[in-house]
Amino acid sequence: MSVLISGGAGFIGSTVASACLDAGIEPVILDNLVTGRREFAEGRAFYEGDISDGALIDKIFAERSDIEAVIHCAALIVVPDSVADPVGYYRANVAKSLEFVDHLLRNGCGRMVFSSSASIYRTGEDHTVDEGSPLDPQSPYARTKAMCEAMFADIAATQPIRILSLRYFNPIGADPRLRTGLQLRRPSHALGKLIEAYEEGTPFQITGTDYPTRDGSGIRDYIHVWDLAQAHVEALRRFDDLFPEGSVINLGTGSGTTVRELAEAFNRVVDRPVEVVETERRPGDVAGAYTRSDLAERLLGWRAGYSLEEGIRHSLAWADVRDSRLS
Repeated sequence: MSVLISGGAGFIGSTVASACLDAGIEPVILDNLVTGRREFAEGRAFYEGDISDGALIDKIFAERSDIEAVIHCAALIVVPDSVADPVGYYRANVAKSLEFVDHLLRNGCGRMVFSSSASIYRTGEDHTVDEGSPLDPQSPYARTKAMCEAMFADIAATQPIRILSLRYFNPIGADPRLRTGLQLRRPSHALGKLIEAYEEGTPFQITGTDYPTRDGSGIRDYIHVWDLAQAHVEALRRFDDLFPEGSVINLGTGSGTTVRELAEAFNRVVDRPVEVVETERRPGDVAGAYTRSDLAERLLGWRAGYSLEEGIRHSLAWADVRDSRLS
């Protein structure tokens, strides 16, 4: 079995590709390298180009008749950037995804796994959600994911394709074998900022301390990226048995961690603590949520295995080798 992974040279896509390889599934990588890295595609079948390029998609399927499914990871993902550039985000994440699915239909591909996001949920007072929780995306990035899900549902209702949306919570860590990790030297999420503060000896800023959480800082469900990747492998293996019940599945640990608690866990792992200071919220940020669902375990036989501290350690290990791997 082969699987086409759009955005397969990015952080999550490349880690999913590694998990597929380890499971005996050959990944075929499609990436325009706007944010992905060519190094992450080395030794793998790789097509450089855009998901909206119909001629390229036709070529891939003509040359790779063994492709049985697609994992659609290609997207822009930085919330503050989406606030600053909504046109670019809607074009890259929504308009091009529509073109991509049209090309898949033309080539007879009937299975797609979509990288969605838990940021589309409206959270309740306890900050937990399940697959049936109301949706209320609060940033252009989150709205692109919600729009894609709705668009794909309409398409799958009448066209010969089934689409599984996996709603990610907050990926951390790296491939434990350090084949891949975050390609950005200075990522904008909380753990990336903690590592930056640790390396530079500067304070870590908690952005927003007036959220209705137990300590005022945002709350997240930090899931190890390797656990996330393993869930994709199980989704591919069980794809045909998932529908209609499993058209949407949350991927999280089921445990909420505040940003302040993340900083405390980070300081338990490192050899010298990072100073923590408080500042205002960033544009587009929300209080956050974590999953209370067991649907992934029931339908995929999957649950997260790595701890928060292990995710932090693997992120630090990748930060140590990143520059030598991504020359």
